[in-house]
Amino acid sequence: MEDDSEPKQNSWGYLPDVCLRHVFHWLDDRDRSRAALVCKKWSCAMYSGSLWRCRTITFYGQPSRARTLEFQSALWYTKKFGKYLKHLEIKLSNPYNTPFIKKFQVIMRGLLSHLGKCNSHLVSLSIKYLELDCLIWKNVVRAQFIKNLAAFLKRMSNQLDYLNLKGARITLEEGCELLNSLSSLTNRSFISEINIEDFFSLHLSVYSSALFHQTMSKFHSLAILTFNYNCISDELLNILREHSSHSLCTLNIKCHIHDPHGQVVSGMSWANLAKRAPKLNVNFFFERVMKHDHLARILLVEIPVRSISLRSCYFSDPDWTMRPTLTNLLPAYWHGLQKLTLELNNDHELLDNELLQLILSCKRLLFLKVWAFLSVSFMERLLQNRAERKCILTTIKVRIYTAQDDSTEEEQLLADIYRKFKYLIDSELNYFVITYPMV
Repeated sequence: MEDDSEPKQNSWGYLPDVCLRHVFHWLDDRDRSRAALVCKKWSCAMYSGSLWRCRTITFYGQPSRARTLEFQSALWYTKKFGKYLKHLEIKLSNPYNTPFIKKFQVIMRGLLSHLGKCNSHLVSLSIKYLELDCLIWKNVVRAQFIKNLAAFLKRMSNQLDYLNLKGARITLEEGCELLNSLSSLTNRSFISEINIEDFFSLHLSVYSSALFHQTMSKFHSLAILTFNYNCISDELLNILREHSSHSLCTLNIKCHIHDPHGQVVSGMSWANLAKRAPKLNVNFFFERVMKHDHLARILLVEIPVRSISLRSCYFSDPDWTMRPTLTNLLPAYWHGLQKLTLELNNDHELLDNELLQLILSCKRLLFLKVWAFLSVSFMERLLQNRAERKCILTTIKVRIYTAQDDSTEEEQLLADIYRKFKYLIDSELNYFVITYPMV
């Protein structure tokens, strides 16, 4: 007779550890802690290092009770499992007054100090949009935060591979202090990716700073560098060529109207860098820098450009015209341009023919995003050329601006065009086209 005196083992009890860890991976902190109370096996799964390799901590400027509890839980778990961390992201969401910033600085001091002592695996650190030039950052608090962060970067400099300080907005001296921390132990840094877009305060002519050049000369294995055009100079390009040409593959360069961008950079410096770094691709992001003479000084033919984004936002300037840029500047990159983004308020000129000709001349162009005043017939012509294999676009995202309140007629025409090319769109394209009234 079969003995039923012992309880049957639940099927969850036979779940392999690797599967159990995968289940835990999808749980938030609170659910993980509750699940860990079920049994000894589940408690052991809770302490698996693979669950704690990535962590995002968000500091909310105006926290609710729920957000406060979430933050306290996340901070506690980070301290408890900090030794496993490999990828850490810190977010500062809507800071609104000095007391909050002071609290943030104090908590970050403890967090960075703890991680500096216990962690030997961190390879990625992201702290974006600190905006240290805001008035809520009092001088003492700001100085202490930078000091703590510099000390942490110094401790992690031998293992850190990725650093993102986008939007820090600090002085030239403070910025170089933080970057120098990455090389303070050996006077060399082998970090491969740095994002210092909007890292320095507005209006700084970083390109003329010997301190900045000295700092950048300490990086010897950069693969991806994201920064502003106000850092670009012949000296910087020569430094990158000398120290990182063997590894350099991507430069992401933002040029903003409020950043100095009138410096003269030699095409020979770009050519020499491209020759020594054959894998190099350059991506440009222009914000309200639209005048042809400004762009012509920057977009030199020697640059191996892969992507260009030109955004005027909703600003309209009667002193600039887009046509020369489309017909004279951008075609120079016909052999390498893969991605083109144009967000223009071009109400004083139609660009259908010029834009279509540019697209057809760029033999490797895969991605097109256009927000501009265009005629609806432009889309039919573009899709017809795509159907005839005269271009190789795989993504088409277009917002057709119109000066009319009622765009019903244009929408109907777009619907007809879609039906005409539906076979192509559904099978080969990431396609999104709408009309947008601009009145």
